[in-house]
Amino acid sequence: MSESKPVVLVTGSNGFIGRHLAPMLTRDGWSVRRAVRRPEGRDGEVVVGSIGPETDWQAALAGVDAVVHLAARVHHPRERAADLYDSINVEGTLRLARSAARARVRTFVFLSTVLVNGGCTDGRSAFTEADELAPRGAYGLSKARAEAGLKTISNQCEMKISIVRPPLVYGAGAVGNFKNLVKAIDLGLPLPFASIRNRRAFIGVHNLGSFIETLLRSDKNGLQIYLVADDEQISTPEFIARIAGAMSRRVCLLPVSVRLLELAFRVTRPELRDSIVGSMEIDISAALSMGWKPTVTMNEGLKMALLQPSGSFDPTASPV
Repeated sequence: MSESKPVVLVTGSNGFIGRHLAPMLTRDGWSVRRAVRRPEGRDGEVVVGSIGPETDWQAALAGVDAVVHLAARVHHPRERAADLYDSINVEGTLRLARSAARARVRTFVFLSTVLVNGGCTDGRSAFTEADELAPRGAYGLSKARAEAGLKTISNQCEMKISIVRPPLVYGAGAVGNFKNLVKAIDLGLPLPFASIRNRRAFIGVHNLGSFIETLLRSDKNGLQIYLVADDEQISTPEFIARIAGAMSRRVCLLPVSVRLLELAFRVTRPELRDSIVGSMEIDISAALSMGWKPTVTMNEGLKMALLQPSGSFDPTASPV
């Protein structure tokens, strides 16, 4: 245990979410220890090398009160072989969790994904923590396997384990679909999504960070699973319009037939069908029962995300 501030080890601290979360935890009174692959000259760094089944965590975990495990091989649409993800996302996660339990770490927070629940909620109710899992893609499957391993570890030790399943996370420096939408709007490209009538969950990185802070303060024992999102769940075209509004730009949304869009995605990028056309509704009542609520609105979160170009990201900037 630390003698003054509690110590939290954050993996993936140099990634998109980690660069927001680390300063948030520092402001919340934590001493943040950053697990990194190689030295980068930042305060609190501890070099662990590559994360996998052989990583030596002993030095990094010395005196640590809590672990937030963000590091992962992120899903790439054209990568489908599960073994591309297992070394980091499954075996690496479980190696860290077992090492943390042996080091008598009190709290372990694992960032999973709502994709372990499935790809979309078309024709069904919102996803909940009690759903039978139907993981989507190699990335979702690797996270589901890691969750299963964490459940086994939880039954063998006293360490509190929390699993967090967010949807798409947006914020300054975000990549993936959010970055692509911002770029398309900035270029003034017409987007053929006006006819889509779905409902999707999103979460701003500051809201995700505040929920992780809530979990670190929680006194709940055992293993807990939470789905978490912003308090608004809106359609794809509405989300695009909100992004454009935050950029003070106009966006041209064309009313192309949804069936035609689905056919186009099936031929070109089938993995985009669910994330663009399908619904992704999430029941966040378990997260709200923790006494947490989103700290910023979606409009505020988008403005915060877009005021800073990704190349000039300032991780010390305070939320609205």
